[in-house]
This record gives sequence, C-alpha cells and structure tokens, in this order.
Amino acid sequence: MKTLLVTGYRAHELGIFDRKHPGIPYIKKALASRMVPLLEEGLEWIITPGQYGIDLWACETALELKERYPGLKLGIIAAHAAPEERWKEEKQDEFRRIAAAADYYGAVSNRPYEGSWQFKARDELLMRKSDGLLLVYDEEAQEGSPKYIKERALKLSEESGYALLTISMDDIQSMADEEQLSSYE
Repeated sequence: MKTLLVTGYRAHELGIFDRKHPGIPYIKKALASRMVPLLEEGLEWIITPGQYGIDLWACETALELKERYPGLKLGIIAAHAAPEERWKEEKQDEFRRIAAAADYYGAVSNRPYEGSWQFKARDELLMRKSDGLLLVYDEEAQEGSPKYIKERALKLSEESGYALLTISMDDIQSMADEEQLSSYE
C-alpha cells in the first residue's frame, strides 16, 4: 500500500468541542498504531479530507510520524474552497497551520460550498487516489458521517480489493486503559 486515506468522525460527533479534550491524544495514538506498520511496509502518502475531527488529528499524527519516517507525505484534499471559513477562529488557525505543513493541499472545487455533490466528488477522488482506507468508525455507536465512505469502501473492496482498516471506540478506549495501567505501575 502506497497511499492511505484516513478519515472518520467529525469532532462534534464524538462530543469533542475543543483542543484540550482528554480523548484526542488516545485517538492519535490509535491512529499511529495503525499507521506505523503500514509505514514499515512502504506507505508513502497519508491523505485526508481535512474535516475538523479525525481528519485533522490524523494529519497531526502523520506530521509527527514524519520525524521517524521522513519519506512520508501528507495530503489534504478538501471538498470546496475555504472549508474552514465558518469554523471558530481557533479551529480556523489550527486548520491553516496543518494545511500549511502538508505536502499537498487542494480542493476538488475551487468554489465555496454549493452542495453535497462537492463532498461526493471529493470522496470519489480520495478513494481513487488511495489504496486503502483507515476509518475511525464504530458499528455500535451512532452512524454519523463516516457511514457513507465506509459503504463506498466496502463496495470498492469487493470489486477491486481496496483495503478497509478500522479503528473502533473500543480500540481507542484500550489505548487509554493501557496508558492508565502503565502509569500506575
């Protein structure tokens, strides 16, 4: 696998409303634990849609991993121009900082938001450009936005062997539990 698409829930779908939420470091650890073996096997690119939540935390994780894997490249492909425009200022600054550090940033449509077709076009492009999907999604939790890309990935997997890797809320909780246990020892 040379290119991995990483996405999942938006921050608000996880009940996360600021950068200081204690769950974010565990989400990033879970992402890194799935990315590192792929990097060891030759992964070159991590790409995301750049939405606020799993996408940006995956970007931060990829940027941190670039220190150990300098050949890793990060790409953000948004659905439309200025996707952060309506976010709070703090989130806009965070997005712009991450986008500036990415190796590639682009948008499927250079126009402002016009409709859901932009998101469908973005997802189709991201899947065409990637060899697999790492999706933070929980079958037992609310469906949320990752449901649609998961359905597409499952179909693509059946048709062409597209890889579908997942991280569940239980996986993230295990990361938190392990860290708490090790801090007591």
